[in-house]
Amino acid sequence: MTTNKRQTSFSLSSKTNDALDLYQQVPYRIATASNLLVLDRDAYVKQITDLDTRAIRVLLNVGSYGPINAADIAYQTRLDPYSVTRAINGLLKKGLILASNDHQKSRSKLVEISDNGKPIYQKVSDYMAKRCDAVLAGISETEQATLMMLLEKIELNTEKMLAGNADTVAKQGGTPTRDQSEQIRWFKRTQKQSK
Repeated sequence: MTTNKRQTSFSLSSKTNDALDLYQQVPYRIATASNLLVLDRDAYVKQITDLDTRAIRVLLNVGSYGPINAADIAYQTRLDPYSVTRAINGLLKKGLILASNDHQKSRSKLVEISDNGKPIYQKVSDYMAKRCDAVLAGISETEQATLMMLLEKIELNTEKMLAGNADTVAKQGGTPTRDQSEQIRWFKRTQKQSK
């Protein structure tokens, strides 16, 4: 499946039976690529902002889809709700986003990009378009369309698997974590939207 030169640098361990060849594992390879693409590891992004990856992802979602609430940002990014709330609070404190409704009257706290946040949002989003071109260099439009379709299927399958695992834990008398409970809600929301 792979022609990765790094794979030839490592031999499978003889210390374990049936050692798992990680380079042949799609989830592992996606996670490896994801680790490389973490926004705050990119030197150019670090020149734009000192925000961490979580805060950048939240800022991008607020700028692209705002006004938006924390639950929708968590669903869109698949970040755990606690992390999203912390990022929102940090961005509010820095003045990069602002409340767009009366939180006293509304149960759902909506946030939108502020005038102070717009320049950072614009610089990061402009760079992300260039970065996308660089990451997809040498990949045809047909291959890109196939990749997007496959990534969607992988995301949906992963969501279903994680929700199923959390549901099994609950049915066996365990208590799913907040994050696992959120995975169940995300799966149900996706199922409802696809009908």
